[in-house]
Amino acid sequence: MANRSGATATGRGPLGGLYAGNARAVVERGFRVIKSQNWIILVSGFFEPVFYLLSMGVGLGSLVGTVEGPGGTPISYAAYIAPALLAVSAMNGAIYDSTWNVFFKMHFGKLYQGMLYTSLGPLDIALGEILMALFRGFLYALGFTGVMAVMGLITTPSALLLVPASVMVAFGFASFGMAVTSYMKTFQHMDLITFVMLPMFLFSATFYPLSVYPKPIQWIVEAFPLWHGVELMRQISIGVFTGSTWVHLLYYAGMILCGLAFTTLRLRALFLR
Repeated sequence: MANRSGATATGRGPLGGLYAGNARAVVERGFRVIKSQNWIILVSGFFEPVFYLLSMGVGLGSLVGTVEGPGGTPISYAAYIAPALLAVSAMNGAIYDSTWNVFFKMHFGKLYQGMLYTSLGPLDIALGEILMALFRGFLYALGFTGVMAVMGLITTPSALLLVPASVMVAFGFASFGMAVTSYMKTFQHMDLITFVMLPMFLFSATFYPLSVYPKPIQWIVEAFPLWHGVELMRQISIGVFTGSTWVHLLYYAGMILCGLAFTTLRLRALFLR
C-alpha cells in the first residue's frame, strides 16, 4: 500500500517507508544542477584555507620556524597548519552544501516535499544530499592536497590517505549539518551556524597546539569535531599513527551514523506526518 510519499514498498524491509534504495536519483538531480551553475561558485569556498596557508604558513611561518608535530616530529610551521586547513577545507565544503543549500530547498524550493510524494523515502533524500555535500568536500580536499604537494608539504606515502580522510571528515559534518538545518526557520537562524563554525575553526588547534590552553579549555576543545579532524590529518600527513588515530576515526564514524539517523528522522517528522 502506498503511503503519503507515494512509495509502494514502504512496508517491506527493516527500514519500512524510510528508504526506497534510490538515493542515486537525488545525486543525479544534484549533478544536473551543478552543470547549469557557475563553477566558480562551486569552488569558491576552497580558496579561504589556501589563503590562510599562504599568509600564515609562508608569511608567519618564516618567523616561527620549526615546530613540534605529532609524536614529537620536528616539522615546519607550514607543514603543521596545512593538514589542519585541509580538515577545515573539507568541513567548509560539506557544511555549505548541507546547510544553506538544504535550507533553500527545504523552505523556498519545497523540493523535499515533492520528492517524498514520489517513491523516495527520507533516507534516500538524506543520503543523496549528503553525498552531494561530500562531492564538494572531496573537490576541496583534492585541490588543497594538490596545493600542499606543490608547496613541498607532502613528504610521506601515507599522505595519500589525506583525501579519503577528508571525505570522512566531510561526511561527519554533512550528516550533522543537514540535521541541524532542519530546525532552522529563517535566514537569521542560519547565522547560528557561522557563530559555531568560526570559534571552532579558531580554537581547534588549527594554528597552535592544544597545550597552550588551560586544562578545562582543552577538554572543551577535544569535544569539537574539527579538532579530531585536525589531529587525524596531522598524523596522516607525517605518517605517525597512535591509539588516538582510532579514537579520531571512531569519533567520525559515530558522528556519521548519528547524523544520518537524526537527519532521516527529522525529514520523516517534517514531511510525512
